[in-house]
Amino acid sequence: MSRRDSLPLKITHHVRDHCLCLHVQRAARALARHFDDALRPAGLTNGQFSLLMSLNRPAPPSIGDVADLLAMDRTTLTAALKPLERRGLIEIAIAKDDKRARRLILTKAGRAALIAAVPLWKKAHAAAERLLPRSADALREDLRALSSSLAASECAPRSTTRAR
Repeated sequence: MSRRDSLPLKITHHVRDHCLCLHVQRAARALARHFDDALRPAGLTNGQFSLLMSLNRPAPPSIGDVADLLAMDRTTLTAALKPLERRGLIEIAIAKDDKRARRLILTKAGRAALIAAVPLWKKAHAAAERLLPRSADALREDLRALSSSLAASECAPRSTTRAR
């Protein structure tokens, strides 16, 4: 039996039709393109919008707090912060209570970018919700439950190395 015979096409079709990860990734990419297109007039991507929005709070959060909220590792978050910092939309400051920690500050320019983007986001969000065959609230609830359960379960990978 050849190696090719040990992986029948029906398995490929089964994965294509049933894999939650594949379907969530496809939907996420389509949503990302939808919101990127909508937010382009404000000069933001959907990721930048979410990142800036996560900084809109009474006290500047730490990099760790934002990484946790956005489900990003710190290295990826740090890379995403650089262009926002260069554009003057955020500042990265040393924490007063811990000189090793950094706080993320939404600047006036960052707040103005968000203010310009929110109406665009609202319109794009409403359009996306209208495309759902069932309740958007139910989808959000299911996605939150899945995220929480996987993060807390043994199903979540523990390795820090990534497959290439």
